[in-house]
Amino acid sequence: MDFYFWVNLIALLFSFFVVGALLGALLSDVVRARLAALVHPKLLELMKSLHNPILSPGTNPWTAEAVMNPAAAELGGRIHLIYRAIGTDGVSRLGYASSPDGILFDKRLPYPVYVAQKPRNLPGHAKRYSPILYASGGSWGGCEDPRMVVIEGRVYITFNMFDGWDYIRVASISISEEDFLSGQFWKWDGPHILSPPQQIHKNWVLFPEKIDGKYAILHSIVPKVDVAYRDAVEDIGTAEPFIESWAGPRDALPARDAGWDSFIRGAGPPPVKTSRGWLLLYHAIDERDPGRYKLGAMLLDLADPTRVLYRSSSPILSPDETYENHGKPGIVYACGAVVRDGTLFVYYGGADKVIAVATTKLDNFLDALVKGSQPSLATSAPAQTI
Repeated sequence: MDFYFWVNLIALLFSFFVVGALLGALLSDVVRARLAALVHPKLLELMKSLHNPILSPGTNPWTAEAVMNPAAAELGGRIHLIYRAIGTDGVSRLGYASSPDGILFDKRLPYPVYVAQKPRNLPGHAKRYSPILYASGGSWGGCEDPRMVVIEGRVYITFNMFDGWDYIRVASISISEEDFLSGQFWKWDGPHILSPPQQIHKNWVLFPEKIDGKYAILHSIVPKVDVAYRDAVEDIGTAEPFIESWAGPRDALPARDAGWDSFIRGAGPPPVKTSRGWLLLYHAIDERDPGRYKLGAMLLDLADPTRVLYRSSSPILSPDETYENHGKPGIVYACGAVVRDGTLFVYYGGADKVIAVATTKLDNFLDALVKGSQPSLATSAPAQTI
């Protein structure tokens, strides 16, 4: 009798020890973050379309090398893409395609809708491009990685003007919604340069509506979210000063405990307005999984979008499919997002070669983001660092 008593007592004490150890572990930020990723993995992941890739390199010389990184907008009952195309001459140009359902693109123009072969815009400046060795994302120069929004009846596109690593400028062009829908793409206004000279900047996006009566331009998310406000995008660099942005190294910033986004590259599509805040998707790399771009999500305050409310504890899109690795391996790069009938469509480039789409039910996604996120650092600061 005494023997069984002592055996049961020892077992009970051991169980208390194990439970206590587990509870102690659960109190750590690292374990909580990992458990959150396990509890909410599916709702926080985008579902890739079975039709991917939805656009591939074309037979025209200007699209023969790659099509990638598309901007997106819904107008006139269709979803429109303005995508980056790389030609056999090593130049990046902007192409156009549209779809009635956001998945199958039945209209694709055989010619570029915008070309900037001389990004420096200097008289007599000529550039020879090599089809063999490209300098930036597969090309030697031109228009790279467009983002698109529609504000007060006008379509705005921001993009990178690249002409060698000594010349990278963020620029914008615009066109009336009417001219855009009728295909009169020769009526673009611009380009207007937004970033200062002799600095390297990329991934600047316009908010899809004015904030406090001004155009809002998100130009950095590290070391904190920065938004510049201007009366007119067209006046930047002339009547209004260039936008000054963080120009330091992004791999020298502090990372979150157990964070997957130790090296943040920049914003993805323009912010999407929701009832819970501005949904911002962003690109980052995990130092434990180097060389693979992944996509994360954060919610920004509607009134003060420099304030981060929630941030995903795990990536929402990772380069695991063949079409995301056949080209430049390990690349998913999103530049466009559209909400239609409660579904979020995210358009991205795979392997710097093709265009793909992934979707999720927006409300479910936001619920999972709020419940399963790891809060930003500096939670009491007006503008939280990330």
